[in-house]
Amino acid sequence: MNAAIVKPCGPGRPKDLGKRAAILEAAKCLFPEHGFDGTSMDAIAAQAGVSKLTVYSHFTDKETLFTEAVREKCSEQMPNTLFDVDTRGSLRDQLLAIAKAFFALATSEESIALHRLLTARAGESTKLAQRFWEAGPQTLQNEFAGFLQREVDAGQLEVNDIKRASSQFFCLLKGELHARQLCGCVEATASQDEIEQHLQASVDMFMRAYAPGNAAPR
Repeated sequence: MNAAIVKPCGPGRPKDLGKRAAILEAAKCLFPEHGFDGTSMDAIAAQAGVSKLTVYSHFTDKETLFTEAVREKCSEQMPNTLFDVDTRGSLRDQLLAIAKAFFALATSEESIALHRLLTARAGESTKLAQRFWEAGPQTLQNEFAGFLQREVDAGQLEVNDIKRASSQFFCLLKGELHARQLCGCVEATASQDEIEQHLQASVDMFMRAYAPGNAAPR
């Protein structure tokens, strides 16, 4: 059987995963560049090299395609394996790896563009904003919450409110630089050394806050 073909869940032809990937790539490119309203299914089909009918056969509507594009972008830069607990490794190193991946995702041109898009549409489409939140930020927070719970169970952290701690971690990581980028400040670009220092300081603060019995983090 061709590896690029997967059996459908219901009646109909098998779905071509290669075409699905091409559609998602087109969506990830066009939505941040032209916005949700400015991106048509025709344009996505043209860039993906498929028919509009093929686009709809994989994604029932533009909102669903937008949601899947957000989810795909997040999973590319922050795969599930990033949240696997390594009991033999350094907790600080694991947190720093998650921090670097998240910061790169949150400050990418695509993410900044999508954030501005949703801000501009605030009040017009709460459904679209909710879909974005669930596919992106909420999914990542849930993954990290699972990571934290496993570290708590292993005795490496002491966290009473896992959900709140997960939210706090990502808010710490965004910091001032992310806010300045959203505002369009010209001088918002930071050097790699500055970014590294910010992420390390954020991780260290988080670990001090949740170290068991205020013990020094490993």
